[in-house]
Amino acid sequence: MRVCVVGSGGREHALALALARTAEVVVTPGNPGMRGTPVGGYPISSSEIPPEKVAADLWVIGPEQPLVDGLADQLRAEGKLVFGPGADGARLEGSKAFMKEMLDEARVATARYGAFDEVRAAHDFLRQLPGPWVVKTDGLASGKGVLVTDDIAQAEADIIAKLSGDAFGDAGRRVVVEEGLVGAECSLLVLCDGTRIAALPVAQDYKRLEDDDEGPNTGGMGAWSADGLLDDALVDKILDEAVEPLVAALRRRGINYRGVLYAGLILTADGPKVLEYNVRFGDPETQVVLPRVNEDVTGLLAEAAAGHLRSDPHPTTEAGVCVVMASAGYPTDPRHGDPIEGLDAAGVLAGVTVLHAGTGLDDQGRLVTAGGRVLGVCGTGAGVAEARARAYAGVEVIGWDGVQYRSDIAAGAGPAAGASVGAGALSRGAGDPRP
Repeated sequence: MRVCVVGSGGREHALALALARTAEVVVTPGNPGMRGTPVGGYPISSSEIPPEKVAADLWVIGPEQPLVDGLADQLRAEGKLVFGPGADGARLEGSKAFMKEMLDEARVATARYGAFDEVRAAHDFLRQLPGPWVVKTDGLASGKGVLVTDDIAQAEADIIAKLSGDAFGDAGRRVVVEEGLVGAECSLLVLCDGTRIAALPVAQDYKRLEDDDEGPNTGGMGAWSADGLLDDALVDKILDEAVEPLVAALRRRGINYRGVLYAGLILTADGPKVLEYNVRFGDPETQVVLPRVNEDVTGLLAEAAAGHLRSDPHPTTEAGVCVVMASAGYPTDPRHGDPIEGLDAAGVLAGVTVLHAGTGLDDQGRLVTAGGRVLGVCGTGAGVAEARARAYAGVEVIGWDGVQYRSDIAAGAGPAAGASVGAGALSRGAGDPRP
């Protein structure tokens, strides 16, 4: 089988490696680090050819923008097998207001919120909330259009900046204002074939740029996944109360959702609540989740794409930790063109995989920074401590001028809610009785 992965970031590199266990992979447009043949796997190549021109048996769309733009619909209209929702389902991420509307319709627990395109109304609603406060762009903002603050004046100023277009252009001209929720956060990626769902291993990511969750919001500075993050009963509760009802609500609207649903969750004192739904694999969660899937990933995604999800993913007992290395100036003004050193040294370390997210070649053929998040250095091991030590051993031998990374990814990692066993992985019919 030949698989076309659409995208060029660390998520797509992780997808390519997982798919290459059983299939030949071409990534479009990819980047210079996405080439070669993994040990025991099939070849991976990158190509500038548009995805609709690539000869393949399965298309896997990585980023949210082409999904929102309808690429999956275009490919399906040409008779291609596609993993990724159509534009109707992709509105879950393309519009946070629509996502919240769907959660209300499906009666899924989430934060109290309001959607606004006028400053005064947004400020009036904000002042009714007890704080902390959350202000989000309605449209896509590469994971960076969210402000969480205890300072109401800062929240009010952020609303003005977003609605004026100064902060995020047209993506911010409508905002969602939410109450801040308190609790451990985690991410659950769920495969969906339009009716049935199957959970992948649970992960936890780190959004802030700096240690101790300080600094500006980013697309994600690291993640970890391991047995014990959530227990089976809690995963089943989330699937029963937050995922199945949403898929059923989408079906009632005539939306045949075939792809992955990324549930960003917070475990409050009142139970799990949904912070957001994304319509693609998380980045950097994918980097630690897919290596823990025992099954043939190509087969799983092909089943979901065809509307016949039959297999159940089961996690390995190994843990995974990913540390993102970012360029100077990220996230506001990332610098490009800095030569990257140490990749060969990292490549021979046991249990270490370096995933390319924002790399390019200069006129001398050297690998250089070409994005905000440049590399994801991933470690696997028998437990979180070993996986973390391996990831940071890789980070220590890689460098470039102005490199940024957090030193506390997975530090003190433990169960998010007192769990003691691994994440559940049952597949089922969304909205249907449990078998």
